[in-house]
Amino acid sequence: MEQETRWSRLRRSEAAHGYLLVGPPALYAILLLAAPLGTIAVYSFLTDGYLEIIREFTLANYHEAWTNELYRTVMLRSLGVAMAVTAVTVVLAFPVAYFVSFHVAPERKSLWLFLITIPFWTSYLIRVFLWKVILGFNGVINSGLLGLGIIDEPLTFILYNVNAVVITLAHAYAPFAILPIFVALEKIDRALLEAGQDLGESKLMTFWRVTLPLAMPGVIASVLIVFIPTIGDYVTPQLVGGPEGRMVANLIQLQYLKLDNYPLGSAIAVSAMSIVTVVSLIFLFLNRRFLRGPK
Repeated sequence: MEQETRWSRLRRSEAAHGYLLVGPPALYAILLLAAPLGTIAVYSFLTDGYLEIIREFTLANYHEAWTNELYRTVMLRSLGVAMAVTAVTVVLAFPVAYFVSFHVAPERKSLWLFLITIPFWTSYLIRVFLWKVILGFNGVINSGLLGLGIIDEPLTFILYNVNAVVITLAHAYAPFAILPIFVALEKIDRALLEAGQDLGESKLMTFWRVTLPLAMPGVIASVLIVFIPTIGDYVTPQLVGGPEGRMVANLIQLQYLKLDNYPLGSAIAVSAMSIVTVVSLIFLFLNRRFLRGPK
């Protein structure tokens, strides 16, 4: 009787309702995310055979992934490109979010946010192809510079290299960076800014001491939202990167589909995910330290 009473009390509790709401998404995530990731992790410790996977435990795949100069170079390039794209995107996104939050009338903010999300209307693949046309040998930039007489021959360093990858990815992920920063700026109490200026601070110092610290959660969110998918992007390096702009996702695709080396491809994938996890945790740790302030 007592157990039945506890069970009925649990069913009526907020925790039970919370578990009911979280349960289906959690099961969905386990089936479609955790299971494939677990399979990749298991494959990374197996041995590659000729057109088959030998079920023998080995660390040779990770040794190859971390000691082979080619693989190490591609991983470092991917990390560098992801950091460059994140820095460019967030630095350019902050002024846009700040302008919309502080200088646009409240009744027009929805329109501005609507305009910011317009790139989402077209396919990501189409946007990459458009940048390929813009940056191409006979593209919009080269044709315009040639027509103005600024250059004598088309520029070759803006396509099929790391520069093209950074430009294309920065444009593709710009809305993802703008929106979290905008939300963080919208939550700032304007009275705090007025109080800072009433105490004699300039607008620049008020921004530095009040606005920027309060907006840091949005900035960190933007950094993570841009950095995590960028380091694993496959389409952009494939289309506009060329041999010099290939990233770790292209390397994984090569191992899986061309060389049929699932264990090594899985080891490279797990290594890349580990790097992303470590960098993300560092950003979160720095954000917590920043929000706590000095002791």
